[in-house]
Amino acid sequence: MINENIRNVAIIAHVDHGKTSLVNELLKQGNVFRENQVVEDRVMDSNALERERGITILSKNTSCFYNGVKINVVDTPGHADFGGEVERVLKMVDGVLLVVDAFEGPMPQTRFVLEKALALKLKVVVVVNKIDRPDARIKEVIDEVLELFLELDADDEQLNSPFVFASARNGTSSLDADKVGTDMKPLFETIIKHIPAPQGEPTAPLKMLVSSAEHNDYVGKLAVGKVESGEIKVGQNVVVCNFHDSNKKVKSKIVSLFVYEGLKRVPVEKAEFGEIVCVAGLEDVTIGDTICDENKIEPIEFVKIAEPSVEMTFMVNDSPFAGKEGKFVTSRHLRDRLYKEAVKDLSLRVEDGDTAEKFKVRGRGEMHLSILIENMRRDGYEFQVSQPKVLIKEINGVKCEPIDKLFLDVPEDCVGAVMNKMGVRKGDLQSMTPHGNRMRMEFLIPSRGLFGFKSDFLTDTRGEGIINSLYYDYQPYKGEINRREYGALIAHENGKAIVYGLYNAQERGELFIGPGVDVYGGMVVGTNPKGGDIVVNVCKTKHLSNCRASGSDDALRLTPPRLMSLEDCIEFLGDDEYLEVTPKSIRIRKIILDHNMRLREKGKILRGEI
Repeated sequence: MINENIRNVAIIAHVDHGKTSLVNELLKQGNVFRENQVVEDRVMDSNALERERGITILSKNTSCFYNGVKINVVDTPGHADFGGEVERVLKMVDGVLLVVDAFEGPMPQTRFVLEKALALKLKVVVVVNKIDRPDARIKEVIDEVLELFLELDADDEQLNSPFVFASARNGTSSLDADKVGTDMKPLFETIIKHIPAPQGEPTAPLKMLVSSAEHNDYVGKLAVGKVESGEIKVGQNVVVCNFHDSNKKVKSKIVSLFVYEGLKRVPVEKAEFGEIVCVAGLEDVTIGDTICDENKIEPIEFVKIAEPSVEMTFMVNDSPFAGKEGKFVTSRHLRDRLYKEAVKDLSLRVEDGDTAEKFKVRGRGEMHLSILIENMRRDGYEFQVSQPKVLIKEINGVKCEPIDKLFLDVPEDCVGAVMNKMGVRKGDLQSMTPHGNRMRMEFLIPSRGLFGFKSDFLTDTRGEGIINSLYYDYQPYKGEINRREYGALIAHENGKAIVYGLYNAQERGELFIGPGVDVYGGMVVGTNPKGGDIVVNVCKTKHLSNCRASGSDDALRLTPPRLMSLEDCIEFLGDDEYLEVTPKSIRIRKIILDHNMRLREKGKILRGEI
């Protein structure tokens, strides 16, 4: 039986191609808001971090109505590090809107998400967005999309996917590449005509796959998924089971049931097959579980999420400033938060470390883990993290490491500088294509070769370069990579940074702090471009005498410090350093704070005693 009143669709694309803006317009023209309602730009990016960075991090559900048909829409992230979010929500929908920029065309993440959608045999509607760009090249982009379909072995039906030409910013769409259109009606009609209505048996036993999980302080854990068959009701007795774990059969009860209407979760008493619902009351449920009728327990197969490739150690803060700024500072707090995060994010792995105060956290990339760190510090957590390291595997007796496919778009006159950096980082050039006055380059490079590369790349390309990467495969270890050609300026003692001390220290390199900042011995306060660590006394004051007036400090001119973001700090970290993270501060420090002890340890390493 077919439920013609519902369409379930996910919006997938490369980062910055306009997914969230498109959802905004679908909601506006799908009668979700009142006529006089003030609507924020990118209304789906509800997380403060998403608004600041202008990216989607978490997939989110919403819905709109067109001609009596409810269209459930899932907005997904476009960044490769959050690919796990995309992979799991595709099981919830019957089709996808593939959004492609009218100038950039298909990009690395476009290929990644489309490959997943085609493998699940989902119907595709291609939306060529930003057709109002002055540099739009619509016809070439259509050809590039079709070439991508062919490369990914799409079947004949998928190759005949309809194209819609839109400007999400202006709220217009058209079926003709040469016409701009006036509203989103052509897109709505294409969705209803081309995306199949969900199929199922209304009288069959209940079966629902959990594709997403949330936590609410009032009702506890919320499980989100599509009702595959039957009907789900409040008060219904169910069993939670898992396809990969035959021993998991937990009896439970549906306490509350919600459906998505616009941006709200609306409570309902029951929902039929094909509907995307949110269920409360099932404490033992996780992503990938199946909610079944208690009389017929049949788990649904769940997609296997790609494995993480980067590891960081999270630990309790033990610096001299420990406990001064954070609300949650103990190992128990840290452990509870990390394990709770692993339940929500399937591409994250957490396990206990060597001691009770350390935890190993594995993710899909530096950005994946940096978003977790940023969210935790905003929630009041104080902790330390180690340098990120790739996960090395032994395959058939050979030491192997993760390799990324790296896509660079650079001005022609910067190609030499970029090629030089790629050589140092063991990058292997795959292709090089002119694109106007720019060059598109494709490399295979060890994942660890990308640590700290972004800032160098932006410097080499004067901020004009575009960088994207995707996990490719595990390959034999490529040898040592010296990714850090600079050293650190290290504070000598505890105290407050003084203008006089900073003035003398800035001759040695670039500083990260200004006057009045509290420092401690062993804290990294700057970088030495010549390489090697240097201890500097930024707390040093000028000794006053009859010949020197205290006012002469006014003549000392300080170079403005380099303000380090969280990502910058993670890129900077060396083997012998930790990043101290608190709600108010981010500090890089040496693992061994005492300078003499550091020298002794370094001597032991050089002599081969360690």
